[in-house]
Amino acid sequence: MILPLSALPVARLAVDHLHPRTATRLLTGVAAVLALCSTWCVALLVIVGSAQVPGNPLPDGWGDPGVRDAVPHVRLFGSLAMVVLSVVVTASAAMLLRDRRVRRRARAAIAALPDAGGLVVIPDERPYAYALPGREPRVVATTAMLACLTRDERRALIAHEHAHLAGRHHVFLTVSRLAAVSHPLLRPLRTAIAYTVERWADEDAAAAVGDRTVTARAVGKAALSAAKSGAPAASALPAFAARGPVPRRVAALLGPPPTSAWPAPASPTGFAAIVAAAGTTVSVCATANAAFALFVILKASTAL
Repeated sequence: MILPLSALPVARLAVDHLHPRTATRLLTGVAAVLALCSTWCVALLVIVGSAQVPGNPLPDGWGDPGVRDAVPHVRLFGSLAMVVLSVVVTASAAMLLRDRRVRRRARAAIAALPDAGGLVVIPDERPYAYALPGREPRVVATTAMLACLTRDERRALIAHEHAHLAGRHHVFLTVSRLAAVSHPLLRPLRTAIAYTVERWADEDAAAAVGDRTVTARAVGKAALSAAKSGAPAASALPAFAARGPVPRRVAALLGPPPTSAWPAPASPTGFAAIVAAAGTTVSVCATANAAFALFVILKASTAL
């Protein structure tokens, strides 16, 4: 339950020293594995703890004193685990339903509008743009957003949103948010992934346009216009003018392109990645060991 702390150093360093694509995949993988392991361990405690509740459907042998003795303070930890697992499941389901509702409303809003090569323009005085994934992925932008940008900047905007769709960035965002819901220590990874996803799309847009300065200017102008107008923001949808550290995105675009080379193990980023990988491996091994041990205990206590 405390091993997610091992991922915090790489979350801080990866955003600045790894290619955004590499950082996104690394951090999402670490967050997903750590979240699954911690949730599964809570579920194991629920199995043991709920076996003590009268009227439960589990085998009577699972409530044997020998089983209770195998887990220290089983009543306390079992009861806490039931509460925690209920909160995690409820919060995760609510988040997924909310995301589905947001995407459904977004699709309904553009249903009657013409589609120009995957781009849908909404007549709205508020400047915003976002990528809408699904069976028929679309790039959505308002007339106000397009009006505040030059022709080349509009190309950067559209390329940015197409990069979100091509890279399926909404999947990375959803996984990171589910991980943060399941374990509070994984929230810094959610924040880092939200940033690296935007940086990934920024770099792809800069490559498509062929001008990093134009892309940086488009990012800055779009974010400033959206902030001034109070344009809506939905975390379920990757957005060009997303809230967050826009100055860092602009500064990164004004600098040289990031390298795809993996940092040396002796470097701070390489060492942090090794620590995160080690923490994740230990988490998997500990979870597998706990599951196997509980299986042996419950099998021995179950009457044939």
